[in-house]
Amino acid sequence: MSAWQPSAPCTPGACIQATGSATAVPRAVLRMAAVVTLVLAGVLLTPLGGRIPAEVVKRWCRWIVRAAGVQVRITGAAAPTGGLLLVANHISWLDIPLLAAVRPARMLAKSEIRGWPVAGRLTARSGALFIDRDRLRALPQTVARIADALRHGQAVGVFPEGSTWCGRAQGTFRRAAFQAALDAGVPVQPVRLRYRIEGGTPSTVPAFIGDDSLLTSVWRVMTARGLVAEVEVREAIAPGVHGDRRALARAAQPTTTGQLGWIHTALVA
Repeated sequence: MSAWQPSAPCTPGACIQATGSATAVPRAVLRMAAVVTLVLAGVLLTPLGGRIPAEVVKRWCRWIVRAAGVQVRITGAAAPTGGLLLVANHISWLDIPLLAAVRPARMLAKSEIRGWPVAGRLTARSGALFIDRDRLRALPQTVARIADALRHGQAVGVFPEGSTWCGRAQGTFRRAAFQAALDAGVPVQPVRLRYRIEGGTPSTVPAFIGDDSLLTSVWRVMTARGLVAEVEVREAIAPGVHGDRRALARAAQPTTTGQLGWIHTALVA
């Protein structure tokens, strides 16, 4: 554990509630096959890079989530063009395609993701910026790389909590990535992610937390019924509105209370 490796108190045993209504195993297997097929198609097409229209990439990302049996609801303003720091709370492996469905971006990812089957290769070939969380000394260099990408008009996606949370609790946005937005003079786009059961009940089923394995988390989503992913795109924070990274991180921090403001909650789930 280092200063760059925040951890959440959330664990599968304490935070993941029963799935309730579950789909049949054959249907879950079909969902898994559909997701793998879409991801493999993405791996094959990544050499085309920027030649793939952004709208196609956004639709493809939504298809991945839908193929997993999760409905997608995106609300709010359209993300601006040009250099942009996309920031969101972090709950699930589903967060990555959901954020890209708002605007395709180079993701800041932990180096361990390189070893994930299929998804790791796709992440690497998509232009992700990897960070070794065991090496705090590498942080300034990572911030500089993010700022350089932003200056060149690219979008960079970051989960500033630095760890996944169950969704009923959340972490504090860490400030380092916001320094890159300040250095590059680009807007910050806050995005709020939530998962619910159809009908409105919050769900922790999609959470990928604690000692959960990726396969266990994926299968839990595939076998659930009626999951809905809510993606709320807040108004972008223009450059110059906040003069330091602490204030900028605080302004981008989502709250569990919807429209009541931006505050930190650290409830034990």
